[in-house]
Amino acid sequence: MVAMISTCGECKYIAYNTTSSVVADNINVHLVAHTHDDVGWLKTIDQYYVGSNNSIQAASVQNVLDSIVPALLADKNRKFIYVEQAFFQRWWDEQSEAVQSTVKRLVSSGQLELINGGMCMHDEAATHYVDMIDQTTLGHRFIKAEFNVTPRIGWQIDPFGHSAVQAYLLGAEVGFDSFFFGRIDYQDRAKRKNEKSLEVVWRGSKTLGSSSQIFAGAFPENYEPPSNFYYEVNANEDSPIIQDNTNLFDYNVAERVNEFVAAAISQANITRTNHVMWTMGTDFKYQYAHTWFKQMDKFIHYVNQDGRVNALYSTPSIYTDAKHATNEAWPIKNDDYFPYADRVNAYWTGYFTSRPALKGYVRITSSYYLYVKQAARQLEFFRGRSKSGPNTDSLADALAIAQHHDAVSGTSKQHVANDYVKRLSIGYTEAAKVVAESLAFLSDSASKWGHNSSYIKFQQCPLLNISYCPSSEVDLSKGNNLVIVVYNPLGWRRNDVVKIPIVDKNVVVRDFKGKEIESQIIPLPDVSVSIRNYHARAYLGSSPKVTPKYWLAFSATVPPLGFSTYIVSNAKRAAGVSEKQTVYESQKSQNHTIEVGPGNLKLVYSGKDGKLSRYINTKSLVEESVEQSFGYYSGDDGTRVDLQASGAYIFRPNVSYPIKTEGQVPLTVFRGPLLDEVHQRTNSWIYQVTRVYKEKEHAEFEFTIGPIPIDDKIGKEVVTKITSTLKNSKQFFTDSNGRDFIERIGDYRKDWKLEVNQPVAGNYYPINLGIYLKDKSNELSLLVDRAVGGSSIVDGQLELMLHRRLLHDDGRGVAEALNETVCIGDKCQGLTIVGKYYLRIDPLGEGAKWRRSFGQEIYSPFLLAFAEQDGQYSHVPTFYGMNPSYALPDNVAILTLQELQGGEVLLRLAHLYEIGEDRDISVMASVELKKVFSNKKIKRIAEMSLSANQERVEMEKKRLVWKVEGSSEEPKVVRGGPVDPTKFVVELAPMEIRTFIINFYSR
Repeated sequence: MVAMISTCGECKYIAYNTTSSVVADNINVHLVAHTHDDVGWLKTIDQYYVGSNNSIQAASVQNVLDSIVPALLADKNRKFIYVEQAFFQRWWDEQSEAVQSTVKRLVSSGQLELINGGMCMHDEAATHYVDMIDQTTLGHRFIKAEFNVTPRIGWQIDPFGHSAVQAYLLGAEVGFDSFFFGRIDYQDRAKRKNEKSLEVVWRGSKTLGSSSQIFAGAFPENYEPPSNFYYEVNANEDSPIIQDNTNLFDYNVAERVNEFVAAAISQANITRTNHVMWTMGTDFKYQYAHTWFKQMDKFIHYVNQDGRVNALYSTPSIYTDAKHATNEAWPIKNDDYFPYADRVNAYWTGYFTSRPALKGYVRITSSYYLYVKQAARQLEFFRGRSKSGPNTDSLADALAIAQHHDAVSGTSKQHVANDYVKRLSIGYTEAAKVVAESLAFLSDSASKWGHNSSYIKFQQCPLLNISYCPSSEVDLSKGNNLVIVVYNPLGWRRNDVVKIPIVDKNVVVRDFKGKEIESQIIPLPDVSVSIRNYHARAYLGSSPKVTPKYWLAFSATVPPLGFSTYIVSNAKRAAGVSEKQTVYESQKSQNHTIEVGPGNLKLVYSGKDGKLSRYINTKSLVEESVEQSFGYYSGDDGTRVDLQASGAYIFRPNVSYPIKTEGQVPLTVFRGPLLDEVHQRTNSWIYQVTRVYKEKEHAEFEFTIGPIPIDDKIGKEVVTKITSTLKNSKQFFTDSNGRDFIERIGDYRKDWKLEVNQPVAGNYYPINLGIYLKDKSNELSLLVDRAVGGSSIVDGQLELMLHRRLLHDDGRGVAEALNETVCIGDKCQGLTIVGKYYLRIDPLGEGAKWRRSFGQEIYSPFLLAFAEQDGQYSHVPTFYGMNPSYALPDNVAILTLQELQGGEVLLRLAHLYEIGEDRDISVMASVELKKVFSNKKIKRIAEMSLSANQERVEMEKKRLVWKVEGSSEEPKVVRGGPVDPTKFVVELAPMEIRTFIINFYSR
């Protein structure tokens, strides 16, 4: 490069030599130029891109990307990495063909490297693994299509702790050779620095072991440059530039080179091999890239002239290859990097629960509740992707952005959280049209007989969680019928109870053959009506026109990847029918017990205080004392010596308080043929309904919490606790992103001796699927409907944090208290949360079946669509997406069934069980694709990497193999074999996910 320095009226040119590469016998300082661009945080994604709302934070991603290209063109040795495809794609679409051609050359030459490659840098605590896969796939396939490149480096530098699933599934299984990150516990980091073990080979899956291990590195501090090497224009940092004009008084080349060498040697002293990485950049930097590159040019030139260390422009790929070439043996890392604390008393475990409504909405729009992404994609496939009509792309994009580590995590400003929800709602609405049109097409008789007739117009109920469903609240007294189509997105036949609000209890439910289905009427409680009316008005801007009085419950049986139709019509019920529901009001003086449950499971409540006391399963012969209670932790206000408050990120509890029942509140029981319900009002802001189903062997707890009172000026973090007599000796298990279960031990870390300073917050872990504990006889499991935090603080007890309302900021940048409200006009009240968790106790070794199978049902429940129709229903009443006689094995799930542009189909199949998790079904499984696609003929099938951007065989050939410390041999990992091109049978070993691109013959 040529630089010009002007002084005293003279101009002098200095040619900086930036051509350096790795030197074998020297310390190599890999200068990695990067920016980290949050896809929303203090500003919305749009505000960040264009640089608006700069009173909050001055940042423009558009400026960054505009600035990078000319800076790279100025010197072919310069390199830069970029991560967030949500921004890059937007910028790419705005560029001319000439600029796009230039960028393609930069990518091809390696000057611009697209790493990680997802739409965002996703969170690793509150994200479900299916969403992590989807958002990564979106970005990877864009990069492949535009640049014919497959990213090979994981770059999760900012998430607040790191999961095992990220390492093996979103690392090794997408073809990455290495994975780098910034945030690990301060105690862990100190130990690893001392032992030179910041860089490890990470085996995140005990089932897949070395077959999915990855080289992983934590940075010595964070992802910023070393102190005094920061060169952003107009920043508050005061790093001195290299002044190399000898005519100026501040000439400092020797001084700056000495400081560079000292910093390099310091980092080399805590790093194995002679390679260290300097992350030259941080959040939203390189607004004017020339300032960074000019200084790095000078450092490379003068440091290499000095010769004590070698500096070079690099990327994580170059760094990884250099590390691998040393043939070093690396320490092994298992489990994960949770929980994360950045200093004493500062555990980032509050965000596991922060913004529970947003977390619930992300789960709903992903694969939970009504017209969900997974089901919508399936129905879109069965009908055929529309070239001009609605599709699921908008929802996929919104969900991808929502996985960002300041989105679903709950750590953005309120206006940004609102923006995420708005995007999800827009995508949700578009997907609803796909569902409605697909169901209409599949159920229309014309599709069978070939003549024209109008499609039935199906409606859905996105606010069914607050008992609001205008489609089901119709007046049937005039002889019209309510048609309900129930779609099952799972690959096995399913029976479950459907519940919808209705206005009149005089109804009957029939299946498509006209046979009456057993049903049950349950009164809608006043608390539900109140929540429904307030929030419907807040969300929709108007009050509901009618108010339902009842829930109608009926049992639906639906084929795999298919639907069944049910008809609700008016009927005069016999007087005795409603007597199946009885009400019991407990009195403090009564000592007898109340038993509920129409099936094998019985819950026993105390007649004296109305509390749950025993759990009895007459089939499994489990009988256990169990109690459920609510409590809260008072959030620290930050006035202690360390000034650390509880906030959006940090869980800093002061005191734990039990929440006691206020006054003599009735315990109300509704009994019926399908389920029993127990209604309990704990106080003015906590209401709970516990359900026990005839055909299920678990208890369902539906809680309504809020508005959390703050009149006492104390923030509160509300928990539920399930207390049993199981003796688990501090051991419990939590899931990793809904996939593997990881052993946890209270007040203990496997990798270092923990100094306990927060016995509650320091033992909290993220939960996406469930948490369980066990002793020598039984297992107690809780499953959840959204991401939450939880733990076992006391032996025999599990607790979940359900809601948080706090009054102070925790000092981690968001600069707002986590105090969510819902407003009508200018009147606001604290956020109310309605959610569920599920309890089951099994004999030892038998709980996995329920956790895995029912966990899939929670994640992918029935999809409901409604239509009102006069007369007899004349449309196709049932649909089979697969061969009617076929179902997937109990241990296999379809994760993705999606028609891509061009007619190809993306299929992902997952084995749900870990090795040894269940004695019967933690075994190899087989899926017959000819029966899955019984209505189509497969032309070609190609197995792909997890993110579907390269063939699996090629990925395996390219991936680096790393040496590990020790000589002990692992058992060989078994995986499913190649797919026979004529039989089309897919084998899946435990915990294996296999991804395919399928082409079908056209008809």
